[in-house]
Amino acid sequence: MLSFARPALGVTVLIATAGCIPGAAPVARAPEPAARYRVVATDTRRETTFERMAARLSGAKVVFFGEQHDDPRTHAAEVELLHALARSGRPVIVSLEMFERDVQGALDDYLAGRITEADFLARSRPWPRYATDYRGLVELAKARGWRVLAANVPRPMASAVGRAGLSVLDTLSVPGRGNAARELSCPNNDYRARFLAETRSHSAGSGPAPQPGDTLPTAVAERFYLAQCVKDETMAESIVAALRRAPRNAIAVHYNGSFHSDYGHGAAERVARREPRWKLAIVTAIPARDPALAPVAPNAGRADFLIFTRRD
Repeated sequence: MLSFARPALGVTVLIATAGCIPGAAPVARAPEPAARYRVVATDTRRETTFERMAARLSGAKVVFFGEQHDDPRTHAAEVELLHALARSGRPVIVSLEMFERDVQGALDDYLAGRITEADFLARSRPWPRYATDYRGLVELAKARGWRVLAANVPRPMASAVGRAGLSVLDTLSVPGRGNAARELSCPNNDYRARFLAETRSHSAGSGPAPQPGDTLPTAVAERFYLAQCVKDETMAESIVAALRRAPRNAIAVHYNGSFHSDYGHGAAERVARREPRWKLAIVTAIPARDPALAPVAPNAGRADFLIFTRRD
């Protein structure tokens, strides 16, 4: 990984529906001090400081930050890392699973000051906890003049693939089809095996309805995997396209559910396929009741750095 690269656990987001936030968002929390986190470098399996981790990550071309979406301290660490990488002086691209390609225009308009935050939120379908979880990233990028990518495929497209398979994309108009990655691959590998196991552990009731001939839960889980691949490919294509247009010393920091990047799989693997010479690094945040006692060995293969946060 710290090839960096290996490519967690955002599987449930695939089948969840995020609502909109009307009006302007309140001011986001300030980042917590880095000392609140236990940081482990997995190549040595030793604890390190947040600052040393950031210094090593600053040498990557793409940093993947895998999160558990519902952990407030993880979101504080995400902002803290972005502040630390800003000190490297490199141009930064902030890439987000949490916004979808078809709202990139609204995001660009807000960052450029052409629309208000209220208008931006009304047009961009933010996740329900945007104000507390992701606003800090967007506002820091806005203050620094950085680009922010709405990297993900639109949810209706992913849901359509989850119901009917990849062939549904062939029925879309040219502009619509452009909201998903042009090159799609869904390999039968360890990532697929982990995904199917995770998906089967959840109730199928929150996902696409069974189709004629389905053998549950396998057929539904397989279609979920196809939709997951479309998400991974689209996020990877978004990151690579933005970096190819950016200054040569630019760095992209991509935030996603950890399943999309753990073990170097998912979106990370697909960036590496497109640009095998790029140095990728993966960070995974793991909420724990007591970060000091959280075991490293079972998680060591997931990322280059583990950030253990305290879950209340």
